[in-house]
Amino acid sequence: MLPRYGSSDRLEEVSQLQTTETAYDDYAVGDRRTTTGRTITEADIVLHAGQTGDFFPHHMDREWCATQPFGQRMAHGTLVMSVAVGMTADVINPLAMSYGYDRVRFIRPVFIGDTVTVAAAITGKRDHAKQPDRLGYVEETVTVTNQRDETVLSLVHLYLVQKAIAAADLIAPPMPDA
Repeated sequence: MLPRYGSSDRLEEVSQLQTTETAYDDYAVGDRRTTTGRTITEADIVLHAGQTGDFFPHHMDREWCATQPFGQRMAHGTLVMSVAVGMTADVINPLAMSYGYDRVRFIRPVFIGDTVTVAAAITGKRDHAKQPDRLGYVEETVTVTNQRDETVLSLVHLYLVQKAIAAADLIAPPMPDA
């Protein structure tokens, strides 16, 4: 959040998110984006455990973890996934919505103090089966790496996106014939 002064000269917070309309036709296979890093903390793990009810010792019990091959507490895979997806959520696109996630893989553990970065690339597009003239699916492959540049998580984020002609209809619907 960015601070700004309101009309009464009190400090308010303004979202950094921007709204940008990007139609299906505007996505190109090969387009890429990357994020800055984010360090996973013990507080992240404790909060996620409380929200999900997942208090497995892999995440919560330092002494038990010390006796295991991985040697220390690790973040929940779903925590790393949530953080990674959040790191890529920087633009509100009113023409698209998240349709789901495919091929989610937790490849390596993420430990307290690890810093993750995210790379995302458009890797596929296909028409919607029932409304091919109005909608399409965009596939974005998301790869999460740690500070040693090791891949720790990968997934495909699916978006359901309006095509340009459908988006134009929302702004100025075609007039019926007289």
